[in-house]
Amino acid sequence: MAGYTVEGDYQRDGAVCVRDAFSPAHLALAEAAIDANLASLSPLAKRASAADDGAFVEDFCNWQRLPEMERFIRDSPAATIAAELMGATTVRLYHDHVLVKEPGTRQSTPWHQDQPYYNVDGMQNTSMWLPVDPVPVASTLRFVAGTHRGPWYMPRSFMDTQAKWFPEGSLAELPDFDADPQRWPVLAWALQPGDAVFFHMLTVHGSAGVAPGGARRRVLSVRFLGDDMRHAPRPWATSPPFPGLADELAVGAALEHPLFPVLWP
Repeated sequence: MAGYTVEGDYQRDGAVCVRDAFSPAHLALAEAAIDANLASLSPLAKRASAADDGAFVEDFCNWQRLPEMERFIRDSPAATIAAELMGATTVRLYHDHVLVKEPGTRQSTPWHQDQPYYNVDGMQNTSMWLPVDPVPVASTLRFVAGTHRGPWYMPRSFMDTQAKWFPEGSLAELPDFDADPQRWPVLAWALQPGDAVFFHMLTVHGSAGVAPGGARRRVLSVRFLGDDMRHAPRPWATSPPFPGLADELAVGAALEHPLFPVLWP
């Protein structure tokens, strides 16, 4: 993959750092997309920190209404990198996700996998986490290497640890990864604008808060689907939700739908 370097092994670890992946022009598009999203939050937006704790804002699925978001997703090399890492012959968009932590936000993002919150099954997938601000190791995204091979762990709400998705007891609970670092090696990279991490939707990950007096942590995340990903409607609202999709796509169907356009080749 000429023009940038990959640190790590995606198939082995479930997460890699891609250095110098995005040009200043693409970064400007990503920053414009984040700022446009913050200026016009969707009904899916939420505050993921307490009222007395800085501000951690998230929003989802805005590419169809924010031109800057769609341009970045379609014109940047993100989908090409995703294809290389996944070994896919086709790459579709799953969804976009903006995450902004303001300085002094103590709220951490606890260890979790993403895929149990979703309405898709399959193994050929990746998520890009692209900060437009420098991110030190202390507040970067951290990954437990190899956890993309399973099992699925119980998804819980971050602030009150409720099982709002799979019923209690139906999936394994998260181990204490921090208690056994030799068994559960953790990957973490300091990132500069232009760098990104790509990770499997089953790779366990989390992050700390942002120190007071530090920089904002503005991130554009984009999720990509490869060849074997299939529709897996749930009897509960997924995060993000795709209302009405179960009426249009059968269980186990390929994600051939305007919500999930082909981005590569």
